[in-house]
Amino acid sequence: MKKLFYMVPLILFHLFLVAAASASSSPTAVVIGAGISGIAAAKTLHEAGIQDILILEATPRIGGRLMKTQFSGYTVEMGCNWLFTGGPVANPLIDMAKKLKLRTFYSDFENITSNTYKQEGGLYPKKQVEEVSGVATARDDFCVKFSQKLSAKKKDVDVSILAAQRIYNKRPPTSPLEMVIDFFYNDFEDAEPPKVTSLKHTYPRNEMVDHGEDEYFVADPRGVEVLVQYLAKQFLSSVTKDPRLKLNKVVRDISYSDSGVIIKTEDGSTYNSKYVIVSVSLGVLQSDLIEFQPKLPVWKRIAISDFSMTIYTKIFMKFPYKFWPTGPGTEFFLYSHVRRGYYPAWQHLENEYPGSNILFATVTADESRRIEQLSDEAVEAELMEILKKLFGDHIPKPESILVPRWGLNKFYKGSYSNWPANYNQKRKDQLADPVGPVYFTGEHTSNKYIGYATGAYLAGIDTANDLIECIKNKSCKGSHHKN
Repeated sequence: MKKLFYMVPLILFHLFLVAAASASSSPTAVVIGAGISGIAAAKTLHEAGIQDILILEATPRIGGRLMKTQFSGYTVEMGCNWLFTGGPVANPLIDMAKKLKLRTFYSDFENITSNTYKQEGGLYPKKQVEEVSGVATARDDFCVKFSQKLSAKKKDVDVSILAAQRIYNKRPPTSPLEMVIDFFYNDFEDAEPPKVTSLKHTYPRNEMVDHGEDEYFVADPRGVEVLVQYLAKQFLSSVTKDPRLKLNKVVRDISYSDSGVIIKTEDGSTYNSKYVIVSVSLGVLQSDLIEFQPKLPVWKRIAISDFSMTIYTKIFMKFPYKFWPTGPGTEFFLYSHVRRGYYPAWQHLENEYPGSNILFATVTADESRRIEQLSDEAVEAELMEILKKLFGDHIPKPESILVPRWGLNKFYKGSYSNWPANYNQKRKDQLADPVGPVYFTGEHTSNKYIGYATGAYLAGIDTANDLIECIKNKSCKGSHHKN
């Protein structure tokens, strides 16, 4: 017993020394952004013995685009919602979710051919939808094979998914039904249409090939962001009080040279470090929020500017009662329209939250940008016009509506990145490459799982390992690239 009491002061003293070192005015590395990439990077540095780190987060919370919110008494996800499993490669996020006993629900999309609506109301005959879906599946299979054929060539040749679709049958999706099925196969995943998305770097879809096609919808009071908190708690003494994590610190200026980095925040604070890992979104890098001094080299600015940051918007509505079909095979339905992407994908939450009377519609890309400029009332009016066509004029008004506006949020400027056609691998490598002591990470730097939380998590680890190699073995990736 005495030995135990004797050890306590020593342990406290040790913790004090670590905290003091961690809160030093000149840490070895500063990590900008406390999303899953930034936290994974900081954790990797810590575990490699580089513990004098500092994490600067612009918002009052950690988690980044893994973000929940309260809506009419229920927890809904503004960002990442599905986790993939069932494949040959273990998904680290699923492993964490299991440890945390995250509340998830299998998403069964199989019956969507029975739940596809015409523009003016009424369901398409299941057989008709199945025929269109069969063409889409065959077209998908062709796209995979054609992509692999392009990848086998020595020259870095790429086309858009739309170009591959035309090569397949010279007739891309044009009718409202064909377009909504194509949206379900492509935009619903990539958040951009096939005409702008790279074939070679999208097909086959590595997240599904590796981690599986079984999609689990997270509906947990703690939110998907609990995964980031779980990682943070493994190396921070407290998610709110560890001196190595500073919230509400909006970085506006990064000055860098061979001798290190000076970081300035909006509140006038200044931080010096030897290195910095920038884990902000691609959208923020494309904006004027952070100024780099000197300007990033031209090859880096081109790599950043030429990549695509897109928007994936889930619009939630809470009604006083249900007026849509419920029960097995009804969770998802599609709405076709002559305007591609006009409120095409719908889901009810009766499986996840029985009696919640919540519906949500998903839009992406240009439709997301258009909707973000509208008032909530205007968005509600558009949604109600559709719902009245599908379910009759006497349906109730929603009690509340939630319209996320990722594109207008200066700390994100979009939902996730998408690999555009004709953006080659060399440039993609430059997107992830450091510039002197400035390192970059995030889902946009992932090659295999771009746009996914898994990609963000693994990218954070990879970037930290590159920096560790530089610090410990003096094997540093340089900024000597030329266009």
